[in-house]
Amino acid sequence: MGTRREPTARQKRLGAELRRLRDAAGLSAREAAALLGVNSVQISQIESGIAGVSEERLRRLASHYVCTDGEFINALVAMATDRTRGWWEEYRWQLPTSFLDLAELDHYATFRNEVSILYVPGLLQTEDYARAVFSARVPELTCAELELRVRHRMARQHITIPYELLIHEAALRIRPGDRVTSQAQLASLLELTKADNITLRVIPFDLDRFGLAAGAMAYVGGPVPKLDTVLRDAPQGSAFIDAEAQLGAFRTRFRKMEAVSLEPAPSRDFIHRLAAEL
Repeated sequence: MGTRREPTARQKRLGAELRRLRDAAGLSAREAAALLGVNSVQISQIESGIAGVSEERLRRLASHYVCTDGEFINALVAMATDRTRGWWEEYRWQLPTSFLDLAELDHYATFRNEVSILYVPGLLQTEDYARAVFSARVPELTCAELELRVRHRMARQHITIPYELLIHEAALRIRPGDRVTSQAQLASLLELTKADNITLRVIPFDLDRFGLAAGAMAYVGGPVPKLDTVLRDAPQGSAFIDAEAQLGAFRTRFRKMEAVSLEPAPSRDFIHRLAAEL
């Protein structure tokens, strides 16, 4: 099997999980290669995501690594053998790879828990709001680049999985564009909360001892909990976090913020009041 020029985040994650299994088994890449009858370079390529792995080889590796979690192994096999070419592939070589990785993450997600502090999250942005957010980028995007990003963001907005959003009052008040754009965005949020799969809770400014304002993130469910992913924005682009200990910490962080947020009905009333103030 040939090597990949630019592996996706999903392909890298598969490799990382196989590396974690090997490390847990106390085997070197050379030892794992000997058990599989290949050379250590091939093991390294699989673990870095630049080379694929067949179902037969993956199950042999899992056996050598003494992994007995059948559900987890089946999920890894699905990752290794899936040949889906999603709608996001039309943007390859047009947008940075991180945009494609985000869409791919959306496609395979089983649920999404999100905390937004400064902006309405991308999956719920109106077209004009998204355009205003991208227009604030430094250095500025060309008109063609800006519209490409907006079009990609709009294409991602087909949410069928359970989606729980904690949105800070700051994100509702900050106006990336003009007043009309913000009014339309708040109205869109209120309409979206009617969907059975979307739960929106507001975190108001009026909270004592709230020290989690830097906690913006999206916790995205995988086919099994071990394959969950935390998505965080970083200056250089989106960062994917998947270490088991960190996943546990982010689950706790989300539940703590959920505990101090308003219930869904008062949250809708809150947004109605903000919209009336604009």
